[in-house]
Amino acid sequence: MELWAIWLILAGVLLVVEMMTLTFYLLWIGIGAVVAAAVALFVPDSFVWQVLAGSVVVLVLTAFTKPLTRRFRTSRGFTDAVDELIGKQGTVVESIREGKPGIVKVGSETWSAVSDEQLAKGDAVIVVERGSALLKVKKWRGDV
Repeated sequence: MELWAIWLILAGVLLVVEMMTLTFYLLWIGIGAVVAAAVALFVPDSFVWQVLAGSVVVLVLTAFTKPLTRRFRTSRGFTDAVDELIGKQGTVVESIREGKPGIVKVGSETWSAVSDEQLAKGDAVIVVERGSALLKVKKWRGDV
């Protein structure tokens, strides 16, 4: 199989996975793979040039779009769906101990969570803060 076809297959797989994650990082890598495929079509014997061209495209796209996405996220009216979890009630699915995260269910989603207090399976909790991958919760006592 020709190398340009392999690059295109890789680009297609990355673009499909990107549609499931919505992070833009795999999109840039997929576009870099398309550029590498184009280079492979015109310079078929130089794998190094293919990788270099694809890598440069990925780096440029990442460098130029990072400030744009940061500006968009901090603009007035933008709300991240995860931020809306703060103040919502959930249930502990896997117990939470000090220094060891557990799992909570908030709405229909499960999240890793930490707490300043020990929480047992089945305890009602309320989300007080969110990190990039963890929620911080406290025991819900009906006062919030």
